Amino acid sequence: MNRLFPQRFALLKVFIILFLSASFIVRCSFFVWNFSEVSASLFDFVLTFIIGFLFDVATLSFFLIPYLVYLLVLPQKWTGSLLDRILTYFGFSITVLIMFFSFFGEITFWDEFQRRFNFIAVDYLIYTYEVVKNINESYPLPLLISGMLILVASSVFISYRTGSFQQSFTNKIAFKIKIIAAVPWFFIAIISGIFITNKQADWSVNRYNNELSKAGVYSFFAAFRNNELPYNEFYKSISKEDAYLFVKSDFKTLGDRLIHPNTPSIYRTVTSKTDSIKPIKPNVIFICVESLSARFMKTFGNEDNITQHLDSLVGESLFFKNLYATGTRTVRGMEAITLSIPPSPGRSIVKRKQNKGLFTIGEVFKQQGYSRTFFYGGDGYFDNMNTYFGSNGFNIVDRGRGFLLDNTFSVKRTNIEDNEITFENAWGVCDMDIYNKVLKEADNEYEEGRPFFNFVMTTSNHKPYSYPEGKINIPSNTSRNGAVKYTDYAIAEFLKLAKEKPWFSTTVFVIMSDHCASSAGRWELDIDNYHIPAFIYNLPQTEARIVEAQCSQIDLFPTLFSLFHWDYNSNFFGQDILHMKAEDERAFVGNYRKLGYLKADKVMILDEQSNANFYKWNTADNSLSTLPIDAQFLQKSISFYEVADDLYRTGGLKLNTTK
Repeated sequence: MNRLFPQRFALLKVFIILFLSASFIVRCSFFVWNFSEVSASLFDFVLTFIIGFLFDVATLSFFLIPYLVYLLVLPQKWTGSLLDRILTYFGFSITVLIMFFSFFGEITFWDEFQRRFNFIAVDYLIYTYEVVKNINESYPLPLLISGMLILVASSVFISYRTGSFQQSFTNKIAFKIKIIAAVPWFFIAIISGIFITNKQADWSVNRYNNELSKAGVYSFFAAFRNNELPYNEFYKSISKEDAYLFVKSDFKTLGDRLIHPNTPSIYRTVTSKTDSIKPIKPNVIFICVESLSARFMKTFGNEDNITQHLDSLVGESLFFKNLYATGTRTVRGMEAITLSIPPSPGRSIVKRKQNKGLFTIGEVFKQQGYSRTFFYGGDGYFDNMNTYFGSNGFNIVDRGRGFLLDNTFSVKRTNIEDNEITFENAWGVCDMDIYNKVLKEADNEYEEGRPFFNFVMTTSNHKPYSYPEGKINIPSNTSRNGAVKYTDYAIAEFLKLAKEKPWFSTTVFVIMSDHCASSAGRWELDIDNYHIPAFIYNLPQTEARIVEAQCSQIDLFPTLFSLFHWDYNSNFFGQDILHMKAEDERAFVGNYRKLGYLKADKVMILDEQSNANFYKWNTADNSLSTLPIDAQFLQKSISFYEVADDLYRTGGLKLNTTK
């Protein structure tokens, strides 16, 4: 290379060295960052870095293609001209800036998710206001930007001082030689784009080693191309008839009556288990708490005393001690709660196109005469929340800057006004401000004499962990513990104020997390990182108790409807926890690629390469040990996910298919 191209390709060599060095430093940093989690045996260490290097080279090829094309089309007579110099200086500077910016972005993303870029990062491109503001509030952004600009300037200066720029303008190279130089990189780019997939980096049972083997930019574009994964195309499946048969058998065991027993449908009639008791229609305020992991509570062994009020509620509520979130993001929690459905591979249904006119828990409330309102302290445009809730019949109360995108259901949108706000950060108003708005709107609904269902999404337990000063003894913007403690404080204050309202005695409060604060771990799925608390508080004529049954986020509202003694038609996968037999207890856990079916301490994990892995879960250290595949367990696991995906794709979750 040096003999053939001593001059014109000097900048290419400089950029190659810069990129591979920076990528190696980032990979080493992540390795040290999570050293206690990675497999650091010599073989695993070497293989991690070799695979990582190959993905770096693949990524590098895409960076180099624009300049190689430029060299191929640049006429010989323009070599070294003013235009050539301007384009070369500008192109090199911009490319180096993009490179450093992507590596900085990887570091912040790893800090939040302990993963390389995935389709969450792709989603974040859409919501630049919230994301940029959050980064600015979480990190010293001016300092970091200045640092990146200094790195870019230093790279340009060093390249200039070493003569790399000048060499690039001093000689003219035959087109044939340019082709010879470009072909290998074009070949690498084509092979990488067509035949190399990000999942090929998943060679280890240790998730951290797999993530370290990847390249962030490559992972980003892989996620951009693959954010929906049709179940039958990617996952292990069985016949459609058998899948529905397995799922329907669960509902028959509970005594539900299938309305269309001979069709691919789970639409059925759910009847109250207590026919002698008259149905009740209390108001319902559901608080979906951002990132509230079970491990934050003293009830589960935490000694930091940051959930004093929630721990006190355990003795005053129906408390679900063994309940698991279905996913790792807010929209996944919303999908599970509102649709009562196992997690779907790829992005949440909340974010997909076919997400309107669905049979949600809101429809059950509507049939019972309730108003339905979704409360969010930020702009509900984020993560498609307003469109999802609005086009499924909910009124919207948010801190909106945009517009409700779909008004099919003639829903009402109410803004949180400036004079109602005491504190606001990137994600929205503080929890106490949104609760005050809930109280105000509940007063209005009470005056109308109609029962109400309010779905409240909180935001304070999220980076940058900022909240009003003086409310708790941990300074704002310092730690997750502070955010959790403020979240706990705000719930206590809200319930205290609610008790003064005339509607309190006829209102049930349901509190549950959307997902855990962190789902990352060394295993395919870290089961304990899906464990969340759930409460049903102030339910009339119901004694407080701790429910030990293993259950899922999707089960909470079917359980609530049973406690209200309602008969209703249902399209839900969720079941009444309190009437489940011990042998029927289970939970669904997953991320956008892995789908887990958990029963007691056994878990089957399905992935998009048609693999199925069966494990015993050690609750003491959250580890997984491999078991021989249980055929019946596997069929049951496949059935739920296959049927859920089939219902979505065939319109079986729609309202008009269930009437």
